[in-house]
Amino acid sequence: MTGRVEAKLAAMGLELPEPFAYPSANRTGCVETGSLLFVSGHPPPAALGAAMRGKVDAEIPEDEAYDTARKTALNIFASVQRHLGSLDRVRRVVKINGYVNSSPGFERQFAVIDGASDLLYELYPEAHARTAVGVAELPRGFPIEIEAVFEIG
Repeated sequence: MTGRVEAKLAAMGLELPEPFAYPSANRTGCVETGSLLFVSGHPPPAALGAAMRGKVDAEIPEDEAYDTARKTALNIFASVQRHLGSLDRVRRVVKINGYVNSSPGFERQFAVIDGASDLLYELYPEAHARTAVGVAELPRGFPIEIEAVFEIG
């Protein structure tokens, strides 16, 4: 199904990758409860040319990490679309948590995760709560992982 949000993404020249495949049956991309959709941590999508390994600042420059966070948001949307059938069912972005695989001394995680926040705000123009933190390592050497909570209808 193609809805208003999917059409807006297409008009922006953006496409959704295949949803991230979780390697174990004990976890999934999305869990719906009541009017909330909890979205598991998602890595960047390799299919969209995102940086897939490395530390931000030492190996991946901030502007590339910003773009990687934006593409990671598209990876989240792919899982949400698979789960809900249409991104139009998302009423608002409640919160995102962004984790940045940071080199020592890097303190601009907020600017990196803006890549995801900016895209979310373009599609659902209402402010959302957010956490952006630097971590020493992420699974599989990913430079970024983002999780989200959406209000759905």
